[in-house]
Amino acid sequence: MRIYLDTSVIGGVFAKVFSEDTKTMFDHVINKKAIIIVSTLLEAELLRAPIHVRDFLNTLPKTQIEKVELTNEALELADIYIAEKVVGKTSLIDCQHIAIATICRADVLASWNFKHIVNLERIRGYNSINLRHGYPLLEIRSPIEIFAS
Repeated sequence: MRIYLDTSVIGGVFAKVFSEDTKTMFDHVINKKAIIIVSTLLEAELLRAPIHVRDFLNTLPKTQIEKVELTNEALELADIYIAEKVVGKTSLIDCQHIAIATICRADVLASWNFKHIVNLERIRGYNSINLRHGYPLLEIRSPIEIFAS
């Protein structure tokens, strides 16, 4: 399984309310049952995070990390999400994460952002646009949902 991460998931490792469920997801990565997709956008956002948050990705097996770029195609798709009012302009970075995950055909996007990303109405909006523009549906879930028994 290829899991695209938004920045909230890295922070979730260190947030009391999300830590246990986030670490469970990363245990699947460590045990080679999943690959995480890390974008240049996530890496740029982590530059503003505390050092222990920035360094977390370095604790994971490199063989389980796939790196992807924020491309012009992803920027254009993100702009369409905004133009079609799935979310407002202030959520552009969230849209860019979703566009990258869509274009690289991630199996799922993991996020703890329930307002702009892991939200049924928003997911329907993103996927409606994806289908109309020739992209596949994107599964969007919180880390707790991805490996639920």
